Amino acid sequence: MNLKCCPSLNSNLNDLKAFERRLTEYIACLQPATGRWRMILIVVSVCTATGAWNWLIDPETQKVSFFTSLWNHPFFTISCITLIGLFFAGIHKRVVAPSIIAARCRTVLAEYNMSCDDTGKLILKPRPHVQ
Repeated sequence: MNLKCCPSLNSNLNDLKAFERRLTEYIACLQPATGRWRMILIVVSVCTATGAWNWLIDPETQKVSFFTSLWNHPFFTISCITLIGLFFAGIHKRVVAPSIIAARCRTVLAEYNMSCDDTGKLILKPRPHVQ
């Protein structure tokens, strides 16, 4: 098809390309921060699990009160408080931010018979046949 004879089609294609470029740029920009948040979550989770294991296998834990046992295991207490604080700060949203953006775009693009992958590339779907 000759795009010179349809200026509106050419303009629409340029708009789609610009939207795709911006979406891929935005998702790519989120990836480094998402990776750092994932690493922080993994490290704090492993620290909490290790501290919990040490806390649970300590024979003194059963003999003393709950708060005394937490006082006797500061590594577990601090890592657990840190993990809870991270969840209150929204780390669970920051870890999956690119997939949230892609899912929301898919919802909007479905109205136009389009979709996008997890990197932001547009997927054009065939038009449904009306009978």
